[in-house]
Parts: sequence; C-alpha cells; structure tokens
Amino acid sequence: MRLEIEKTIDMLRPMLQADGGDVTFVDYFNRIVYVKLTGACEGCPHANITIKNGIEAKLIEQFPEEVREVRDMTFEDLDL
Repeated sequence: MRLEIEKTIDMLRPMLQADGGDVTFVDYFNRIVYVKLTGACEGCPHANITIKNGIEAKLIEQFPEEVREVRDMTFEDLDL
C-alpha cells in the first residue's frame, strides 16, 4: 500500500512544484499518511487547504479503505 500511496503523491507533486513548493512522503501508519511540505509550500497560509482538499482528498478517493487522513509533519522535528 505504501508504494501506491507514494506513487499517487508523486502524481500530485508537479502541481505544487509549479508554485515553487513540493511534498515529501514521510510515513503511512494506521490509515494515516504523513507528509512534509517544502519550498514555497512550507509555512504557506494555504498549506492546510493543500493538504486537506488536495492531497488528502485524492488519496481517500484512490484508497478509501486504506487512507482516512493526511497529516502535515512539516514543522515536526523528524530524524529521517
């Protein structure tokens, strides 16, 4: 499932990149997808809308039984 989610996120990336931003897949656990926004998307006042109405909506549409939420980890201190 993880690979399919990453592929779908990769399909969405060009839209963010067109505005100077990007998204990175962080993790998938318990039907929740974790992502980080970078570039112009990091700290953008519309970041939550991008995640909820864009990334989350598409992932739930594609994988309704496997994804229930997308969480923004942009400002979390992660050791990746």
